[in-house]
Amino acid sequence: MRQKEVQCVVTFQTTTEAMVFEEAAKEAGLSGRIIPLPRAIAAGCGLAWRENPKCRAALEKLLGEHHLEYDRIYELVI
Repeated sequence: MRQKEVQCVVTFQTTTEAMVFEEAAKEAGLSGRIIPLPRAIAAGCGLAWRENPKCRAALEKLLGEHHLEYDRIYELVI
C-alpha cells in the first residue's frame, strides 16, 4: 500500500469544470492527475485534481490566468 502524504487537491462543482482544468493543467505541464473526490471533503463533483503541494502556486496561477472555474483548494493527507 502506498504511503499517505500531503497532497494539494482542487475540487470542482461540475465534471465539465474538472475536464477543462485537466486539459489546461496538462498543457501547462503540471504533473498531477484527476482522482475520485476524497471522502474527507465535499464538492458538487465527484472528481478532483491531485497535485504535489510544492506546485500550489502554479495551480493558483493557472486557475487565475485562464479564469478556470473550481470549488476550493485543499491540502490533505491522502
